[in-house]
Amino acid sequence: MSEHAANPPGVSFLGLTGRLSDPATARYAVLPVPYEGTVSYKTGTAAGPAAILEASMQVETFDDELRAEFIDAGVATYPAVEPADNPAEQMRRVRAAAEPILRAGKFLLTLGGEHSITAALVAATTAVHGALTVLQIDAHADLRDRYDGSEYSHACVMRRVLGLAERICQVGIRNFSLEESRDCPDQVARLITPAVIASDPNWVNRALGLLGPAKKVYLTIDIDGLDPSIAPGTGTPEPGGLTWPQTLELVRAVCTRRTVVAADIVEVRPIPPNHVTEFLAARLAYKIVAYTQL
Repeated sequence: MSEHAANPPGVSFLGLTGRLSDPATARYAVLPVPYEGTVSYKTGTAAGPAAILEASMQVETFDDELRAEFIDAGVATYPAVEPADNPAEQMRRVRAAAEPILRAGKFLLTLGGEHSITAALVAATTAVHGALTVLQIDAHADLRDRYDGSEYSHACVMRRVLGLAERICQVGIRNFSLEESRDCPDQVARLITPAVIASDPNWVNRALGLLGPAKKVYLTIDIDGLDPSIAPGTGTPEPGGLTWPQTLELVRAVCTRRTVVAADIVEVRPIPPNHVTEFLAARLAYKIVAYTQL
């Protein structure tokens, strides 16, 4: 059986075609991973990648903030990674799909699916790029060692990443457990919570400082890190998240002041007829493409 699934017919990121979407020459690679094997509240994130791709075809390639287009570098849309029944097998498939793309010298932008896939993506990225740090935008710390009996749960993903990255900086966190606080006290003490953002005008510099001196960064964005008033389509919403301007301020800062080598946007759960969240995710994906070219 193939480990890749078909994307919606005729759909590519930003609707790009021809030279601009050619995998042989494109600098950027979009990898859909429609997986939701360990969801713990509302299902539907498996539909996120296709919905983001479809929404991206309505995104203007002329960026209103930067007053330029950023498509000449090329963005290829790769076949979706086929979901597996076994979480361990799913992580193997994700890494097997991601690592060759990274070894080809491309910037990998993965669209989830649930957040558990990030551990496999970071493993692939470190195998190619070496030591790096991870910047996480999220509502949840995801630092449990196991959840629902699985070490591969989306609730454990950053615990797995702690063993792969030199450091992680977690921004927007506003829900974590006693277990996480007890088992990872140093990491929890460094959380950039919404309260920190509200009280510290230099919170972006503080976040980048927590990444340490390493230049290479992996960026993971769980869409529930943003406030549900602007991103309601997610399986585990939490009140009080980042605004759109705050999100762009942080993403632009890390992309221009560090070397972001790969990124993901995960946990988008379409809730039609409302398409706000997938469109926001598509715009955010294009912002990453733009900011990494500044």
